[in-house]
Amino acid sequence: MTYVVTEACIKCKYMDCVEVCPVDCFYEGENFLAINPDECIDCGVCEPECPVDAIKPDTEDDPDGKWLKVNSEYSRVWPNITVKGDPPADGPEFERETDKFDKYFSEKPGRGS
Repeated sequence: MTYVVTEACIKCKYMDCVEVCPVDCFYEGENFLAINPDECIDCGVCEPECPVDAIKPDTEDDPDGKWLKVNSEYSRVWPNITVKGDPPADGPEFERETDKFDKYFSEKPGRGS
């Protein structure tokens, strides 16, 4: 089992999880964070830090493995992030929205740290 970032992170990207990760396995996209599943040590300290409950075990609520694939793919191309940055100013507007992937997900990399 590993942890993955799911749809709830899109356009919110609060980054509270980044600073508690003991192995620095978070990668930053323009409007989403990804966990590198090969680097994640399955400790779970990031999961309770997410204010929008976007971090889940890869075995939970991901029957087709979509989020594991998304996290794997983008953690290979986006910059590593080790320090919490500023979340988007409009993040709270998107916290409760569903079906965000098709509407908002950006493949562009973030700024990294």
